[in-house]
Amino acid sequence: MGVISKDVGIDLGTSNIRIHVRGKGIVLSEPTVVAINKITGEVLAVGNQAKEMLGRTPDNIVALKPLKDGVIADFGATKMLIQTLISRVIPKSLFSRPRIVISIPSEITDVEERAVEGVAYKAGKDVYLMEEVMAAAIGAGIQVEQPEGSMIIDIGGGTSEMAVLSLGGIVVSHSIRVAGEKLDKDIVEYIKRTFNVIIGEGEAEEVKKQIGAATSAMTEEKVNIKGRNLTTGLPETITVTTEDIRLAMSDSLNEIMRVIKLTLEQTPPELAADIMAKGIVLSGACSQIKNLDRFISNETGMPVYFAENPSECVIRGVGMSLDSIEVLKKAVKTKKDN
Repeated sequence: MGVISKDVGIDLGTSNIRIHVRGKGIVLSEPTVVAINKITGEVLAVGNQAKEMLGRTPDNIVALKPLKDGVIADFGATKMLIQTLISRVIPKSLFSRPRIVISIPSEITDVEERAVEGVAYKAGKDVYLMEEVMAAAIGAGIQVEQPEGSMIIDIGGGTSEMAVLSLGGIVVSHSIRVAGEKLDKDIVEYIKRTFNVIIGEGEAEEVKKQIGAATSAMTEEKVNIKGRNLTTGLPETITVTTEDIRLAMSDSLNEIMRVIKLTLEQTPPELAADIMAKGIVLSGACSQIKNLDRFISNETGMPVYFAENPSECVIRGVGMSLDSIEVLKKAVKTKKDN
C-alpha cells in the first residue's frame, strides 16, 4: 500500500480546526479563531489564544471566526490561520509546501469550494478536497467499501451532514447549515426572550454542554449563568434548567431531524434494510448533546450509536486517507497546483 510523503490533513471546522500530520497523528486541535491588528494586518494570535480575545479587544485589534456555517467567510483571515498553524506543527527546516487533504461540507457551492482550494494552495503544493461525511464515516470505522448500506450523521459547529454509503461511495447525502453554533444562538435568543437577559455565545455553548438535552430529561439539572439585564443594563445572574435549553434548541433539532428523515426516504429499500440492521452512527462534536441518540432513534425507529471519540472522526478519516493512495483516490476530489 503506497503512502504520500509530507502530507497534512486538515479538518477546517467552523468552531475548531484540527491538523493531522502523516506519521504523527493528530498534532493540533484548536478553536477556529484568529486575532489581527487592523492597522498593520499582523496576526497577533490564533486558536486558543485568539478565542480568549473574543469580545475583549481594543479598537485596533479584531478577533474573529473566519468560517461561517462550514464555509469561508473571511478569505484573508482563514489563509493566515492555516499558514500559521501549519508552520507551528511542521518545523520550518522541513516545511516545503506539503500536500494537503482538507475536509469540505458535501453541498458547498463551486465558489465556496474554490475559496477552500485557494486558501489551501497558499500553504500546500497539491490540494485534495474530501467530503466531511466520507471522512467522518472512515474515521468512525465504517467499512465504506462493503456492498451494504451504512448511514452516518455528522453534527459539527457549522453544518450537519448525513449520508448513506455503499461500495465506497455516497448514495444519498444532505448537508444543512444548522449545527452547534446555531444551537448556541438559539440559546442566546431564548434567554433574551424569556429572561430579558443577554448572554454571550460562549456562555451559551457552555450551558449547552453542561445541561443541554435533546429530549426531556428524567433528572432536571440547573445552572447559574451571568448576563446583562436588557432593561437596567446591569449584570444579572439567572438560573436556567435542562428544559429551558431543550426548548431553546427544539426548532433547530427538529430541522436537523427533518433532513435525516429526508435522507432515509431517498435511500433504496435494500440499503435501508441494512441500516435498520446495523443502526445509524453519530459523529461530530455537537452529536454529544445528551439524549440526541435517543431523540433520533425515537423519530426514525432505528438504532443509533455514537462513534468512538465523535469529535475526531473527520480528522481521523482525513488522516487515514493520507496513509493510502487507494483510499485517497476514491474518497477525494483532486486539485493539483499548476
